[in-house]
Amino acid sequence: MILDKEQVMNNLRYLKMLSQQYPTIQAASTEIINLQAILNLPKGTEHFMSDLHGEYEAFRHILNNASGSIREKIDALYANTLPAYERAVLATLIYYPEQKLEEIKRTVPDMTEWYRITLNRMLEVCRLVGSKYTRSKVRKALPQEYGYIIDELLHTNYDALNKEKYYANIISTIIDIDRADDFVIALATTIKRLVVDHLHIVGDIFDRGPRADIVLDSLMEHHSVDIQWGNHDILWMGAAAGSRLCIANVLNNSITYNNLEVIETGYGISLRPLAIFAKECYSNVDTKCFLPKNPNEISYRRKDIELAAMMHKAIAVILFKLEGQAILRNPHFHMEERLLLDKIDYETGTVTVDGKSYKLRDCAFPTVDKEHPYDLTEEEQDLMEQLRFSFQRSEKLQRHIRFLYAKGGLYKCYNQNLLFHGCIPMNEDGSLMEFDTPEGPLSGKRFMDYCETWARRGYYAQWGTPERQFGKDYLWFLWCGKNSPLFGRLRITTFERLLIADKAAWNEPKNAYYTCLKTAADCRKLLSAFGLTSKYSHIINGHVPVRSKEGENPVKAEGKLIVIDGGFCRAYQPQTGIAGYTLIYNSHGMRITSHEPFAGVNNAIKNNTDILSTTNIFETADSRIKVGQTDAGQETQQTIDDLKLLLSAYSLGIISEKHQ
Repeated sequence: MILDKEQVMNNLRYLKMLSQQYPTIQAASTEIINLQAILNLPKGTEHFMSDLHGEYEAFRHILNNASGSIREKIDALYANTLPAYERAVLATLIYYPEQKLEEIKRTVPDMTEWYRITLNRMLEVCRLVGSKYTRSKVRKALPQEYGYIIDELLHTNYDALNKEKYYANIISTIIDIDRADDFVIALATTIKRLVVDHLHIVGDIFDRGPRADIVLDSLMEHHSVDIQWGNHDILWMGAAAGSRLCIANVLNNSITYNNLEVIETGYGISLRPLAIFAKECYSNVDTKCFLPKNPNEISYRRKDIELAAMMHKAIAVILFKLEGQAILRNPHFHMEERLLLDKIDYETGTVTVDGKSYKLRDCAFPTVDKEHPYDLTEEEQDLMEQLRFSFQRSEKLQRHIRFLYAKGGLYKCYNQNLLFHGCIPMNEDGSLMEFDTPEGPLSGKRFMDYCETWARRGYYAQWGTPERQFGKDYLWFLWCGKNSPLFGRLRITTFERLLIADKAAWNEPKNAYYTCLKTAADCRKLLSAFGLTSKYSHIINGHVPVRSKEGENPVKAEGKLIVIDGGFCRAYQPQTGIAGYTLIYNSHGMRITSHEPFAGVNNAIKNNTDILSTTNIFETADSRIKVGQTDAGQETQQTIDDLKLLLSAYSLGIISEKHQ
């Protein structure tokens, strides 16, 4: 060991603090040995999911089966000794232990023998998935109430004859005292925790599907997760922050897709004020353009559908007004072409969009003042205040949004990969697009950091300040703004899709990002702008569904760009042909998995049916990737270097050991 007195003296204050934790040469040396050993273990498995859109059953199942990884481990252990049916039962038991136990008890005559065999099999699976971690890390993953017993059984040496009966007796005692069910559940929980070391959610938890709140409840229970905000997430973040504009957008989306359950049941937000207002203002007004999509999928009475259409029209008109106000007070958004209420000719029933006149399907807007079209009426003001109060007073919504802020961001650099939901805005020539901001023109990473700063201020800045108002407006801009990095399109055509029959007006041109990254060199250039230069670096994003049925490949640009939005949401599955992509990155390399639609939890438990998945291994590491090659490994190496410097301080006598 080289003794560097100058370096010790330059870091003396920090080393004295470090010596409190490692007060002797022996303590520091032991930790160095432990940490150095950890660096040579295989890296943990990362699991990537995107565009969940409230599809909580499919999400939970893929989370439970780790995109097929658990079944893969079971097959590795038992492919030659157990028939496929028994392996499927074991997998289902691990995915849904409580529910599967109930079903098994109705069909198995000798539960004692079943428990003995099953517990031993589950212990073998647990032992396999935990084999690449330190014993300390495995112990931390164990349920507290059974941690000691599981730890003892996982480190069994069956060759030691004097302990064979000891281990068998532990299993027998668990069964005899009626703790077997609890132990099965504890082992299933441990297996699922160990099989995936870290989970990445690459945006869009909210909207379209039924219960985003259930998805977030599951994520809050996960041991290690990060989230890259999607445009639908940022919209709900704005609503929770009290943005009336974001609230109107949330309600417009939810009514459009028959998805009020998450608002009323999930978050306890009453829509009665909106229903009353809609009945008062729109009972005798044509609302055919505002009927919910696919009403037959849910059992609705005719009056319910009519009321939903009235509510939809009421909130849509408010939305168009509030959008106009935001655009007018933020000229640097450059979204003036979205000011459409003042472009309506009520006599001819037309509207002018981008200089072209279109016939309107409906222009009966009793609450719009033709002279001041973007002003809310007094009743609309009162309604939006009531709704804002309800969104801000929903304890569960606020808890979920604080979690999104704590665990999330606009992008993330993790283990040399760049993760974001939408795009890094680009020009047609592949250069980074500059945005006009109060801080001057910004692009690339600097613009992404700027956007995230204002997204956070929109929620956390003091109420009533200009910072809070601008932050709330910026949350809306990120949802649908011109070339926003989360939206990635030139314009959003909500108005046109509702009110113009000519689909030529519906066009939402994508940002050039989606066509510029064609080669590995293109991706490396963008990755380097974020400080990522490893040959194993990738761009991973979602947002735009991959049309698999048309032959589109989610792995692009010679394997450097991976798009994992494959259609979790049922509304997108007719376009994509599948039900989502997920990505696994382990010590051997990367593989992407495509999933068929999920038939439901009850079917999975009763028939042991998994989601049918197809896996494509598209990148294999030259040699097994070690912890030392990861971000956590670099931090561990820094700790080792600091401890070695502390040893120098002890050896030079600059810091004295503290023996008890």
